[in-house]
Amino acid sequence: MKPASLPEIKKELQTLATQEILELCLRLGRFKKENKELLTYLLFESHNESGYIESVKSYMDDEFNLINTSSYFYIRKSARKILRNVKKYIRYSQNKETEVELLLYFCQKLRDFKPSIKRSTQLQNMYTRQLLLAKKIIAKLHEDLQYDYNLLLEDF
Repeated sequence: MKPASLPEIKKELQTLATQEILELCLRLGRFKKENKELLTYLLFESHNESGYIESVKSYMDDEFNLINTSSYFYIRKSARKILRNVKKYIRYSQNKETEVELLLYFCQKLRDFKPSIKRSTQLQNMYTRQLLLAKKIIAKLHEDLQYDYNLLLEDF
């Protein structure tokens, strides 16, 4: 089955009644965890972006505390998992300031992690790539925000 394009879906949704749209959203939420997470963000957390950022930061804190430090293999695997989930949460928000905030926090957690990431080239590369991505996004923000985030970047 070939999926319809977004403009076609938009036109069809405009013809439906509110109750039918509600039923479609609930049905969509049943099929994939990501759909349910996105609906949760849109309904409950999109109006409070700072609270959303704090909840993702606490998620990162918890996950970094759970990392198995017996070998760098497990550390890399866990760090990639955390980053993958953080990127998913960033995608839900679609807010550049949120993206920068979360990426910088991830880099800070990775930098301060014990044992040091300096002994693993892959972890250092992950850290460097995320810092470069954050710098690229900061360049697109408002000048006042650029100044504030560039001050934060000097610590890295």
